[in-house]
Amino acid sequence: MCECGCEENRKDKFIEELFLEYQPIKDNLIQMLNEIQEHYGYVPMDVQKELSEFLSIPMAEIYGVVTFYSRFSLKPKGKYNISVCLGTACFVKKKKKIMDRLLERLKINPGETTEDGMFSIEETRCVGACGLAPVFTVNGEVYGKATVQKLDQVLDELMKS
Repeated sequence: MCECGCEENRKDKFIEELFLEYQPIKDNLIQMLNEIQEHYGYVPMDVQKELSEFLSIPMAEIYGVVTFYSRFSLKPKGKYNISVCLGTACFVKKKKKIMDRLLERLKINPGETTEDGMFSIEETRCVGACGLAPVFTVNGEVYGKATVQKLDQVLDELMKS
């Protein structure tokens, strides 16, 4: 990191260390993407390019993997990533009210992050908690039998922190 603490030098240092840790073979792609996602909170395009060169894999293939797996993101997520389940049980149990309230409160759409970086919204398929429908999650923590009031309570608490 340079004296000014700029991001580019931190990024270079992380990538340099990552490339020392792994052999430049295609089989390491998912593991390396996991570490990149964990470090940055998403998979930046410039890092995809460096990974493409290191592993001798076309950019299109890396992009395909990143966009195929829901674990990876092309955009930074908020400190609090809120997912609303769109599975059948949640749909039947009025998940739309939960999503509508979330959109109203945060003033962003699914796939977006608030300007302050605090919140992001995702639509997700089944989270495996159908008996608790409707469901939303915050950073993986499940909130079942969700109501608009419960969502408001959770958001109010998160906004205080």
